[in-house]
Amino acid sequence: MIDGDDDKTRGGGGPTPVRPERLRGPVEFVGRTAELAQLRRLAEAPPCLILLEGEPGIGKSRLVAELLTGLPGHHVVGECDDVPEPFPLGVLLDAIRGSADRLGAVSPVAGALAPLLPELADVLPAAPPPLTDPAAERHRLIRAVASVLAALSPATLLLEDLHWADPATCEFLGYLATHPVDGLAVVLTARTAAPGGSTPIHDALARTPPWSVTRVPLGPLDADDVRRLAARTLRLDDPPQQLTATLLDRTAGIPFVVEEVLRTLAERGGDPLADDSVPFVLRDVLLWRLRPLDEGTREVLGAAAVLGMAPDQRILASALNLDRVTVGSAMTAAHRAGLLHDGGDGLRFRHDLARQVVYDLVPRPNREWLHLRVARVLEQELPRPVAQLAHHYRLAGSGADFVRNAEAAADLATERGDDATAASFLLQTMDVAELPRPVRVRLAAKLGRSAIDGLSQAEAIPVLERLLADRRLPPGARGELGLVLGRMLRQQGEALRGYTEIERAVPYLRAPRRKAPALAVLAAPDTVVGRHVDDHLARCTEAESAATASGDPAAHLAARIARASLLLELGDPAAWSIITELRASAELADRPREHARACLNWAQGALHAGHPEQAETLLAAGRALVDETGYERLTALVEATELSLSRAAGRFDGLAERLTRLVTTAERMPVTLLDARAELATVLALTAIAGRAGSTGGHDSSTQGCAGLGDSGRGRDEVESAERALREVVADARRVGAVWPLVQALSALARLTVVGRPDEAVRHATEALSVVRGKGILAWAADAVLVLAEAAAAAGEPARAAAAVAELEAGIAGRDTPLARAALGRCRDLVPA
Repeated sequence: MIDGDDDKTRGGGGPTPVRPERLRGPVEFVGRTAELAQLRRLAEAPPCLILLEGEPGIGKSRLVAELLTGLPGHHVVGECDDVPEPFPLGVLLDAIRGSADRLGAVSPVAGALAPLLPELADVLPAAPPPLTDPAAERHRLIRAVASVLAALSPATLLLEDLHWADPATCEFLGYLATHPVDGLAVVLTARTAAPGGSTPIHDALARTPPWSVTRVPLGPLDADDVRRLAARTLRLDDPPQQLTATLLDRTAGIPFVVEEVLRTLAERGGDPLADDSVPFVLRDVLLWRLRPLDEGTREVLGAAAVLGMAPDQRILASALNLDRVTVGSAMTAAHRAGLLHDGGDGLRFRHDLARQVVYDLVPRPNREWLHLRVARVLEQELPRPVAQLAHHYRLAGSGADFVRNAEAAADLATERGDDATAASFLLQTMDVAELPRPVRVRLAAKLGRSAIDGLSQAEAIPVLERLLADRRLPPGARGELGLVLGRMLRQQGEALRGYTEIERAVPYLRAPRRKAPALAVLAAPDTVVGRHVDDHLARCTEAESAATASGDPAAHLAARIARASLLLELGDPAAWSIITELRASAELADRPREHARACLNWAQGALHAGHPEQAETLLAAGRALVDETGYERLTALVEATELSLSRAAGRFDGLAERLTRLVTTAERMPVTLLDARAELATVLALTAIAGRAGSTGGHDSSTQGCAGLGDSGRGRDEVESAERALREVVADARRVGAVWPLVQALSALARLTVVGRPDEAVRHATEALSVVRGKGILAWAADAVLVLAEAAAAAGEPARAAAAVAELEAGIAGRDTPLARAALGRCRDLVPA
């Protein structure tokens, strides 16, 4: 049953109000003039992508319904479910299915959708052969959906309730933002993310360029809109000001609540200002509508709220042990009372706010019983709706049943290439207190593998840390979970913590095929402080031995990529022959994601050594592979490498602005963010130096390539801004133990302060040299040593820098490091041997 207030008057006596004729259909559309005009202007000039967002009940659906009535052309419409089954791109496939009758000739890539849309087999091309790389397979699906939408255009694609969208759909919309379809206007609705939180759709769109998405926020109705709504609904020429003020106060201007209150006022009649007898909040409105219903109808309505927004009457009847006629009569009575409406495909709640109020009115023990009954009925469905089963068992308090179905849902999501959804299900299982340790370890291992490439790393990390703190954890599980945790920490920008966790995990990794890739990660020299290059060389050798023992081509490939990267940073010419061999190999060609990652890492290594032409070639190859596979995690790395190359080549025009945009869009990619911030701060420093030189007529040897950046208007503000940015990077790099951004920022800080504050510059340069000395790759300290030489020469004591210059010269002897050699030549001009 539903709890309610059984008082009939709530305010004492008075005449029985006269009830006017019941309103039919939605309350008339008012307000939102500016927002509607903006939406129409954009939608009538496709391509465009619009995100309409606001709190629940704010009127998003009502506004887009008004928009569509005035838009010409075809409308492709989809709506996300609050408890969807793991099916990537499900809402888009449903929308396409509904527009199949308009589908003409499509690109051959659309055949990738044939297995997912068998009912469209006669209009879709044949399915292409499967790909071995799941990321490439998912990207092909994304391109297939885009090609079908192109065939349906000109059109408007409306997708509602994107806060419930699966990650693959969000990934597709991020792709669509930067690869718009001609003639397609995309309109999305979503709830505003909670303060400090986010949703997959907000995450996906946050990583797109600012110009690619138009965000239209909806706020509450203002007093004029509420007054007009009251006038039309209550048939009042001039509603009293007190009524408008009271409505605003009691409803917070949320349109759905305002409409429900006004509907009730119109139906109930009487004095709308009689606060004692007229409800003004949604809960009171629905309680008033529930009063005339009998207990049986209330019970059915409560069960409907448990089932969801659009309750299936067949399942309701089975769960309540009632016949279909009884359930249908109860639903019809609820419809007549204004608690449900006909959505065209059956009776449903008008809004999730209304469903939630009805749900909350059901006593908790009754709710748990109803969730359990619904789950037992759904257990008989084929295929089993495992996501819905997990949802109902969780709210029924049946932990074991919940875990069983959540794991099944995660496995299904993983099978369909949706790691993020799998991780979200597995994360929920970690909250079950009575979970046996072996089960928890098994699920945590799955969680780690899913979260590596998903968007749930921040939530998964503390779960893995708690498990690893358990001394009774089996050795094999300790190795697997430690490796996954280390990889996640590294991707979250925690360079030293991640590296250390992988170091701890390696002894527990028994299988050589698992140990080899872990050791390959430890061979990378440009990630952490506190590890000498000799350590990295030893790890690389161990990785190669483990790969040989495993006989696994993937393990061998990881070890060879690591060897090439390490030799490149060391300035060993043998790196180039390994890179050439690997890029021509079938093993790397069959793994486009690894190929892309390797090319980008090698491009960065080439830049560190001073080979911009080779870096350009590798970057172009990496960019093409990222575009081909759609591997979202590498897009920020592509742009960061491209911008680093621009700086190295002296292409400074607009560089700071592009880097600023990258830093903004890379906020959810911490592994790339610190490098991007270091690059931006360095560019700001070079710009400030060039401006200072331009305004004073001076010359600074570090400003080569910056010609034209300076003007007399630049000065102290630019220097202070650059210095502040560099100090922030230094602090963050020290905190996480990231060596390359630390050396880069310290060297730039030394360069920025060498004029005016030479003692401070020497301190920064000396620290950079000390960090590099600990790493053992002296070429990285070239600019820091040059600052020491300049400061010593300016003080008339060139011999003071002689030791540092000699150390650099010895460190790069016989090495293929053109950048460091050029710096050494300038050092020798200042500090002769």
